[in-house]
Amino acid sequence: MGHLKSTTTLGMFGLLLACSGQNAQVHTDVTIYTAKNIVTIDDARPSAEAVAVKDGKIVALGTKETLAAEYSGAELDTTFADQVIVPGLIDPHIHMILGAMMYSQHFAPPWDLQSPTGDVKGVPDRESFLARITKLEKENPGETPILIYGYHNLVQGDVDRHDLDAITSDRPLILWHYSGHDYYMNSKALELMGVDASWADELHGVDLGEDGEPNGRVYEDALQRLMPKIGPLLLNPISIQKGFDGFEDMLASNGVTTVAEMGYGIFGRAMEDGFYKALYSENARTRLYLVPEHRAFAHEFGDKRVQAIQDMVAATKDKAPHVLPQVKLFTDAAFYSQTMRLDEPGYTGGQSKGQMGLWVTKPDELADTMRPYWKADLDLHVHSNGDAAQTSTLNAFSEMRDEHASPKNRMIIEHGGLIRPDHIDKAKTLGVGVSAASHYVHYMGEDYEAAIGERVKYISPLGSVKKAGMPTTLHSDAPLAPPAPLRAASVHMLRSTRTGGVSTPSERLDPEQALQAITIDAAWSLGLEEEIGSIKPGKRADFTILGQNPLETNAKDWPDIPVWGVVLDGEKRPLKQ
Repeated sequence: MGHLKSTTTLGMFGLLLACSGQNAQVHTDVTIYTAKNIVTIDDARPSAEAVAVKDGKIVALGTKETLAAEYSGAELDTTFADQVIVPGLIDPHIHMILGAMMYSQHFAPPWDLQSPTGDVKGVPDRESFLARITKLEKENPGETPILIYGYHNLVQGDVDRHDLDAITSDRPLILWHYSGHDYYMNSKALELMGVDASWADELHGVDLGEDGEPNGRVYEDALQRLMPKIGPLLLNPISIQKGFDGFEDMLASNGVTTVAEMGYGIFGRAMEDGFYKALYSENARTRLYLVPEHRAFAHEFGDKRVQAIQDMVAATKDKAPHVLPQVKLFTDAAFYSQTMRLDEPGYTGGQSKGQMGLWVTKPDELADTMRPYWKADLDLHVHSNGDAAQTSTLNAFSEMRDEHASPKNRMIIEHGGLIRPDHIDKAKTLGVGVSAASHYVHYMGEDYEAAIGERVKYISPLGSVKKAGMPTTLHSDAPLAPPAPLRAASVHMLRSTRTGGVSTPSERLDPEQALQAITIDAAWSLGLEEEIGSIKPGKRADFTILGQNPLETNAKDWPDIPVWGVVLDGEKRPLKQ
């Protein structure tokens, strides 16, 4: 009996020693970051002064003292003692390859535009625009084609083949519309590209002049035939590397930790993969995801396109860039080009005056296009701009969802150029989210009135979308606007236009909503809200480090908040090395 008691006593003593050893554990694998403030975007704990990180994940939040006591032996990093930590900023809809093409070109934008080499001064009328084109052509002499990006007809006036011939008739001159969906060429360029009047008989997207010959504008459907010819001008490897590196620098300077290429495969998957392999590294300051584009995958894989996406998701799970279990679809065409699909009376001005705009996927085909992806639990991102497009998108989704209810996946309206109150009501009922182009209201909130009249009040009505309880996200669609989430948030808190006015002030977001739109709601739109978008235990340690707290800064000053850099998976990646 005494022996049993002795054994029990020793056992208890051993247990106490073991417990004591656990309490004295040294956490040398934990780093505690302190800051002036940590804005978490987590209702359970809106702010903190320190965050503990282990193996790239957040393990705890609190004060410096409480975390130091809990994680004895942890490294105490005070780099951000005078900075503010916010969740890593997210731009959930960009175009890396398109950006690499555009950012390596000459610029003649209608408004001041951020570029990798600094801000480019806008030329906001026809006279100054043509003067810029003339100057660029003379500064770059030779016989090779010259391509200039940024033209917008609603701001810079109408331009045709004859105007460009007057600048030069000796070499091909090509203007790339701000939307990225249209080209305008002089006679030499039309000749080089093989564009003639027969294209207009076979394709939608070649405008003819009064003489029955192409007037220089080539767009939308005709681009499929044009791309093999114009591609060599855009895809020069040296230019692509210059543009890609510049794009990455812009993302870093704006504090962006995560982006999604919303159109993987559209320029040819093999070529894109080659560029990513050569130019993108997991050591980059921004994490890149890829969202497959339906038409590209249908062309390459046919009926096996869904399985192809699923295979790529699995194959890239542990290597970057990661393919997301999602797909990008198009309902209609472009906002800036005035080709988005409208309800009656259609366009009342601009280059599409008297027209209704274009369908990319016809209404009676859209549900069938969505269905195989939805049944496979893939999220849907639907480019849907005009008011007629919203009706078609929501009707198709409603029809398809009723047949195949799924608790797992979601649909996001991408861009959402015009959204009426009835669209918001239906989208709310269907559980749809909106990822809005951040810049439509600022750049075109007043100029677009010439093309669509009073319907400008329906441009990006995010205040109403948020009030309806829908996930509400902002994206740049870069390179069509700078990949600058803080600037995007500022625009939608102010609803200010580039011409100095205010567009539908009732649709403003408040500061908390605006910050959510570039963090947790943006994460939701990518199906990543359990990994990123807020600062809470269990999530990736992705932070943007700012010189000021956005929630304590005037909305107009958000674009000027200093950016130190980012923390990605717990690793500091400063702008200044």
